[in-house]
Amino acid sequence: MVKVGKWIAKHKVLVLLIGLLLVIPSVIGIAETRVNYDLLSYLPDTLETVKGQDILVDEFGMGAFSMVIVENMDMKDIQKLEEKFSEVEHVKDVLWYDDVADITLPVEMVPEKYRKVFINGDATMMLVLFDNTTSSDTSMEAITELRKIANEQCFLSGMTGVVTDIKNIAMQELPIYVVIAAVLSLIVLELTSGSFVVPFLFLLSIGLAILYNLGSNVILGETSYITQALTAVLQLGVTMDYSIFLLNSYEENKKRFPGEKDRAMGHAIANTFKSVAGSSVTTVAGFVALCVMTFALGRDLGIVMAKGVIIGVICCVTILPALVLFFDKPIEKTQHKLLFARMDKPSAFITKHYKLWTVIFLVLLLPAIYGNNHTKIYYNIAESLPSTLDCNIANDELEKTFAVGNIHMIMMDKNMDSKQKQQMLNDIDKVEGVKWSLGMNSLIGPTVPESMIPDDLKKIFKGDQYELAFVCSEYGSATDEVNAQLASINEIVKKYDPTAMVIGEAPLMKDLQDTTDADLVRVNVISIGAIFLIIMIIFKSISLPIILVAVIEFAIFVNMAIPYYQGISLPFVASIVIGAIQLGATVDYAILMTTRYQRERQHGKNKMEAISIAHKTSMPSIISSGLSFFAATFGVSCYSQVEMIGSICTLLARGAIISMVVVLFILPAMFMIFDKLICVTSIGFLGDKKAAKAK
Repeated sequence: MVKVGKWIAKHKVLVLLIGLLLVIPSVIGIAETRVNYDLLSYLPDTLETVKGQDILVDEFGMGAFSMVIVENMDMKDIQKLEEKFSEVEHVKDVLWYDDVADITLPVEMVPEKYRKVFINGDATMMLVLFDNTTSSDTSMEAITELRKIANEQCFLSGMTGVVTDIKNIAMQELPIYVVIAAVLSLIVLELTSGSFVVPFLFLLSIGLAILYNLGSNVILGETSYITQALTAVLQLGVTMDYSIFLLNSYEENKKRFPGEKDRAMGHAIANTFKSVAGSSVTTVAGFVALCVMTFALGRDLGIVMAKGVIIGVICCVTILPALVLFFDKPIEKTQHKLLFARMDKPSAFITKHYKLWTVIFLVLLLPAIYGNNHTKIYYNIAESLPSTLDCNIANDELEKTFAVGNIHMIMMDKNMDSKQKQQMLNDIDKVEGVKWSLGMNSLIGPTVPESMIPDDLKKIFKGDQYELAFVCSEYGSATDEVNAQLASINEIVKKYDPTAMVIGEAPLMKDLQDTTDADLVRVNVISIGAIFLIIMIIFKSISLPIILVAVIEFAIFVNMAIPYYQGISLPFVASIVIGAIQLGATVDYAILMTTRYQRERQHGKNKMEAISIAHKTSMPSIISSGLSFFAATFGVSCYSQVEMIGSICTLLARGAIISMVVVLFILPAMFMIFDKLICVTSIGFLGDKKAAKAK
């Protein structure tokens, strides 16, 4: 590797030129990668609700719908509005009052079951049906066009509106996330590095790595908006250590080889690659653990971030060395005193009072575990958006005016007996929280021959194999009430037609909850197991993996317990990904200190000396790393209006600081207490000395 390092150092201009040229395909790749704004689309294809959505598109040419509330408008004007809506591209049809009754009839003469569906006082509701799926570009374009046509008396609700608003916010905020993360990271680096120029080189190198990573996402076809938003800040946070390590190694090798900067950098690259490749494995393992999620968002985020870490390592030993050599003179001219140069006194204080930190650990352990296990999680995607957005205003208006929280769809066998269809809907009407049900038989009566059914109704309600019915619920999505209601409806539907399906937003969110609850356990077990195994191999020890993983897991418990004691609910995505990411990204702090502790014990130091040296030498690096991770994520957590992104960044920022503090205070105490056990259960921990003679 030294020869490769020397070649990179010698051909620094060529390396930089190649690095800059790679920006071109990266930018093209970013432009060609579609961003998916619908989290429900990441549910497994095997679910009945997902299969039903596909059938809806294939058979009915309909994938999504929007409920439109119109207030204080004459019937004739509403009819004109309906006609304008119908002309919008990718609007399949509009179902409204005039499909069941003549608008010239007095409202009082219309049967009550139709009135409560479409009319409530001065307000009326219509159902706009789209010819594509909820998150398709065409459906979002249609919603945007409908909003332009609608006036202030109209409110468009539904999942497509939510997805459209997420897209609009994300597109506005994403560039600002990168700027905030870069500026705050720059401030931290200026305080913790030894030169004013170095932080800019670090950010340039990592910035190029981020571009390459985002550009290479084109091979995936599309990524989620959460992955797109988090990639830059996460990659910046978790790969900054590698840059710091390279520079430190270069400075050390310059002393070994005075006047031979290329040679010094060659050795620095070799040393860095060996160390960084080892430490990055745990970070990659944390992200890879996300790939086992049944909910495919985990795979999306896991692949992109694991790829980002690997690209970060490559750039750290290619682009960054070339930059450092190219700007070596400005680096030397702008040297300044290190903020964390002397940590002897605080380190001595921490290691001396290890019993106190052990007591604090034991006192906090149970509240941390309890809080972690009882933090409330919410699954309603619209809740993660500001209440002032069009989609949430419309949803509130729908609930206030018509007491409608959801509309479910039932997809049944079209050859089912008409009387059975009507009886099934009658039974569904009796389920608690159901306001009304509406099928083709409801509109025309069960005795009307199919030949006499109007074509416009047929194309809405009848497909090749299935027939549709709509069920209105007063309960909102992702609530215990609607989930219980869906269970009752599903039981009734299956009784009449075993092949029938209950689909729609609420059924999808129920499946989302069931799927991600199982994923949470799976991801945590696999990430802990993988990192445990990696640490065991690195240190050839049984006890050290237990201690290191336990220390970081304690930090995760504390992090996740804080929302419980604050009375805050977390979006489901945040609760799933935080454990694997925090464990994978911050266990490196513990590994760094443990490596130095082992080295000192092998050199004959007693446990107190070894722990003291390991602590004070690794303390500056751990603080710099923790603060860099914090800086990259904290600003985004404060700025983002999308709570799904803001919550993840809040947990990551807080988790970086908590892990840093726990490693600096608790880990040395664990070494003090379990030193003898570590020596006995680790192969070659004391070098040539026998574990039995451990001091």
